[in-house]
Amino acid sequence: MIRFDALALAAAMAGASAGAALAGDAPPPEIKMAEVSVKDAKGWYVRGDVGYAVNASRTDTKFRAFDPTGGDYNSGSFDSNRFGGDFSGGLGVGYQFNDLFRADVTGDFFSGDYDGHVSSGLPCSGGAGGTGCSTKARSSFRAGSLMVNGYVDLGTLAGFTPYLGAGLGATRISWSNVNTIGSCVDGVSGCGGAASVSTRYPGDSDWRMTYALMAGVAYEVAPNVKVDLGYRFSHVAGGDMFGYSAADTAAGAGGAMGRDGALSRHEIRIGLRITTW
Repeated sequence: MIRFDALALAAAMAGASAGAALAGDAPPPEIKMAEVSVKDAKGWYVRGDVGYAVNASRTDTKFRAFDPTGGDYNSGSFDSNRFGGDFSGGLGVGYQFNDLFRADVTGDFFSGDYDGHVSSGLPCSGGAGGTGCSTKARSSFRAGSLMVNGYVDLGTLAGFTPYLGAGLGATRISWSNVNTIGSCVDGVSGCGGAASVSTRYPGDSDWRMTYALMAGVAYEVAPNVKVDLGYRFSHVAGGDMFGYSAADTAAGAGGAMGRDGALSRHEIRIGLRITTW
């Protein structure tokens, strides 16, 4: 009896050892992990921006004076030009192609005022011979731009995404009437208290080629909402500014009397981008 129990115990221990060895050779159980999907930066977005031009300059503002006696034109330039700072606003729609590239179409509006001055050795209209004339001009303009823009996003760190961009399009500038006041200046002859002469010239409108360069940073303040702070340099080509007065037109003057030079604008802009992804 004791011998049988000892043999049974030995057999049981051998079976347990064999089972443990087989278990050690079996492959480990498969562990399934839940799939994690990463949302790509791709889709449509809309944007709105406001800005302020910290520096706006226009150069080579020229005019053609008409001599009704001989029907001749004389060219000249304003001695000084001053353009007031102005606000701007814009709306646009765009598409994000991937994490790096996006593009949009924007419409922008801005306005400004103008002060110019020119001195001449010739008398003011109706002035005495031998006197000069000092003329001040004032006007304002409104402008609307349609631009196609492309951007490169330079990666995101702590929610901030810096970017670079460039745009190309056209701007329509509409000038209001140019009002001038000519004051007599003593020359060979004295003015003798001559009154100032006021003249109004009709403003012109035309489309000008425009390009822009941008740099800035965007920050995601909420899902699908980004605040965009940036700098934009834009260059608007020169064009017609104002025509001849009614008296000059009646005397035979034609075409544009004044042409403004290229407008360069340096803007600080802030806006919102609302994405669909």
